Amino acid sequence: MTEPIRISLEFTPNPNTLKFVLNRSLIEKGAANFLTQSAAEHAPLAHKLFDIPGVGAVMVGTNFVTITKAANGSWDILAEEVPKKIETHLGAGGEVFDSYFTQAAPSASSGNETEIEKKIKEVLDNEIRPAVAMDGGDITFGKYEDGVVYLHLQGACSSCPSSIATLKMGVETRLKEVVPEIKEVVQV
Repeated sequence: MTEPIRISLEFTPNPNTLKFVLNRSLIEKGAANFLTQSAAEHAPLAHKLFDIPGVGAVMVGTNFVTITKAANGSWDILAEEVPKKIETHLGAGGEVFDSYFTQAAPSASSGNETEIEKKIKEVLDNEIRPAVAMDGGDITFGKYEDGVVYLHLQGACSSCPSSIATLKMGVETRLKEVVPEIKEVVQV
């Protein structure tokens, strides 16, 4: 017998996002971020969550879903409807992703990356991404160029008022400790 689906609500540092934690795995590692319903074409769960009025973005993490509220959204409605939609979809055997879904592997090796890029990705994957996932977000590598690291902030991190402080005081400081060549870390 399958264990019943349990969903708990967690607040994030971003007042425009809520994190819904499940007692089951949704994605093996990392996260999949969807800014529009059409972008979630191969992610049936995320696609259905966009049907709820007020959902502005959906990020599916390892065992959580982060919802970003649209400007016209109501937390009262979202906090009630999102868990219902998740439970109904998964309880009926619905897929999180269909067979056509391909998760971008932002930290995957491109084969011709530099030692600096490898070190940056290692710190991101092993230290930073797990930490920000606890707050319902994700940070992925964009590129490294002329001493500047370009990162993508997703989920709760994308529009969080404290994201710049986290990026500069946390992420930039840690990356500079490992890679002294880094001059700056910026969001793309």
